Amino acid sequence: MSGITGSDSKTMNKNYKARIENVLRYIEANLNTRLTLADIAEVSHFSPYHFHRIFSGIMGETVNDFIARRRLERAVNQLVFKPDVPVTQVALDCGFSSSANFSRAVKLHFGYSPSELRNPDKAQSSKIGKLFSKYGKEFQPSDLYPSRITTDVINQTDFKDTAMKIEVRDLERKPLCTLASPRGYEPEGIYATWDKLIAWAGNHGIKPEEQQRFALAFDNPTVTPLDKCRYTASIVIAEGVAVNAPFELAEIPSGKYAVLHYKGPVEETINAQLSIYSDWLPDSGFEPDNYPLMERYLNDAREDGYVEMEIFVKLKEL
Repeated sequence: MSGITGSDSKTMNKNYKARIENVLRYIEANLNTRLTLADIAEVSHFSPYHFHRIFSGIMGETVNDFIARRRLERAVNQLVFKPDVPVTQVALDCGFSSSANFSRAVKLHFGYSPSELRNPDKAQSSKIGKLFSKYGKEFQPSDLYPSRITTDVINQTDFKDTAMKIEVRDLERKPLCTLASPRGYEPEGIYATWDKLIAWAGNHGIKPEEQQRFALAFDNPTVTPLDKCRYTASIVIAEGVAVNAPFELAEIPSGKYAVLHYKGPVEETINAQLSIYSDWLPDSGFEPDNYPLMERYLNDAREDGYVEMEIFVKLKEL
């Protein structure tokens, strides 16, 4: 359910896909430790002589590049959303041996130092990082902070009262039929994925007006290239419904969730998401649990020209 994005899932052998999905879950769970190619290949059950070629062919980047990118993306999120945690602690928590090595890696990838990411006013414009040179993604540290959105956006959508708009809900477990977008957050890939999933649900007796549609968003598109972001479309199903490839059976786990209602331009949903982390979580008594952000869609943005959704963040006590 982590969402392979580097290959066309229609042509991918389901056995290969399952093995690579296991690898991605293993890497995500162990980013703060030393990961060797031999250990990762063992998880995949592919020969270590060929595993790195298989991974690169499916994911569109090498194992080492994937691990390095995910460590840095996780670290940047911690720098922004945990401003009181020292840079050295962030570095160690994300698998770096020292703050010096961490700072060099951040500068090489993003074009900015950790201190510039935490203090955008001190940042100098840069396009020297790998994020731009390799992935073609333009990035500014101010993109990470929803309070810095433009005046036009502030007039359209006010996130200042985020705390008033968020409610904490207790959800029961919900079984899902899911389908990962093969092109990450790229709109065409997302819409094609939803069309297939909605058609599957209709063929299984779930009428469009009865479909509960959730997206699982695994990455922060302000720091992750859109085609590398992992996005999984899902529809709630009844217990015992058979789900076959290319679709997968998954679930929304029971627990407490912060829920923010958002209605507005599609391109501004990222600011609504970030406002939960920056404006509400620090004083909430909670921290995010180890589960991806969810979006429950309440309309069809293609028909209406705007999106209406509920944004869910799974919580745990501090």
